[in-house]
Amino acid sequence: MIFFLSSRLILDKGVNMINILIADDHVIVRKGMIQVLSSATDIHVADEVSTGQEVLEKTRKRKYDVLVLDISLPDRSGLEILKQVRNEYPALPVLILSMYPEEHYALRVLKAGGSGYITKEDANTRLVDAIRIVACGRKYITPSIAEKLADELNPSGNRLPHEKLTDREFNILCLIAKGKTSAAIAADLSLSVKTIATYRARLLDKMDMKSNSELTYYAAQNRLVE
Repeated sequence: MIFFLSSRLILDKGVNMINILIADDHVIVRKGMIQVLSSATDIHVADEVSTGQEVLEKTRKRKYDVLVLDISLPDRSGLEILKQVRNEYPALPVLILSMYPEEHYALRVLKAGGSGYITKEDANTRLVDAIRIVACGRKYITPSIAEKLADELNPSGNRLPHEKLTDREFNILCLIAKGKTSAAIAADLSLSVKTIATYRARLLDKMDMKSNSELTYYAAQNRLVE
């Protein structure tokens, strides 16, 4: 269900304390989020972690009301962690926080089971409301994301090449664009080098490109990587 609410409307319904887990590999970002949330008397930062593995360890040991998850973690993709958390704890709302614009990742996040997507640029003004909304079991959808969802229902709508990729293909595209070798990508994703080569061939075919340099240039131009 798509739901837009002001924080006052939610508070008037008497929401209990919301215990959250923050996952971001940058200490300054985590501290910034904690500062933003300090004014919300109904939100408590129970724990903070910096890696995907720590997210899995924490969620297996303790119950949280909301997971605020960075899409770019040093050990694993936030999308991969999101899917694993959804598989293990389907009732846990996951709010994705990212430096990337909504149009690049938001739909992919929602399709993977995320409860919402918010950019770090908008965190100061939207994070509190977003956490309260997803904690109620609803989706946090901005008007621009709603428009993208509507476009998805239109078969004649124009989609960018990377929007046609599967999540795995998209992840490999980003890793290639970051300069990682096939062997390194295989190790990161626990796949064989041969499998990575197959995915790379699919990428090139779907995106009508001929080399890693073309993939890297495309990813940089579309701000898919840092």
